[in-house]
Amino acid sequence: VTIALRTQQIIAYESGVINTIDPLGGSYYLEKLTLDMEKEAKAYIKKIDELGGMVKAIELGFPQKEIAESAYRYQQEVEKKEKIIVGVNAFEMEHEPIPILEVDPAVARHQLNRLREVKRTRNKTLVKQTLSDLKKAARDEVNLMPYILHCVRAYATVGEIMDALKEVYGVYEEPITY
Repeated sequence: VTIALRTQQIIAYESGVINTIDPLGGSYYLEKLTLDMEKEAKAYIKKIDELGGMVKAIELGFPQKEIAESAYRYQQEVEKKEKIIVGVNAFEMEHEPIPILEVDPAVARHQLNRLREVKRTRNKTLVKQTLSDLKKAARDEVNLMPYILHCVRAYATVGEIMDALKEVYGVYEEPITY
């Protein structure tokens, strides 16, 4: 019953369908939403182009700032109940239990043992070679997917693959925006 009620509340309060008499009648409402979204997207693309393209915009911190400001505005709307989020700021259940995922430590130990076994029994020379090939491909700026697949087939770990790519590309540090 609660799921059915919450579904109806979400449709009513979060989708915006109650803002029009017949949202699907001739699809005028949906067409308006689509046109509004297209207009806003074009405005963003124009703004990014004016900044010198997406790479330059990222270097200037533009998308990060826009995301931070948008998240702030959204949170303010939720807290002021200008934007209704069912179960968060409206129709909350009192003392609703929060399920907490508890992972059995034995599972983690088992996975670590499996990882150690894979590393012990894999062809270390092949792993080293595929990781070296991946780094070369990254420096040559070619499609990395085939090289990553070779690494995986040689049983290189995700961490080893990421470390190889970090050697070439470094680690991106997002500019701080306020």
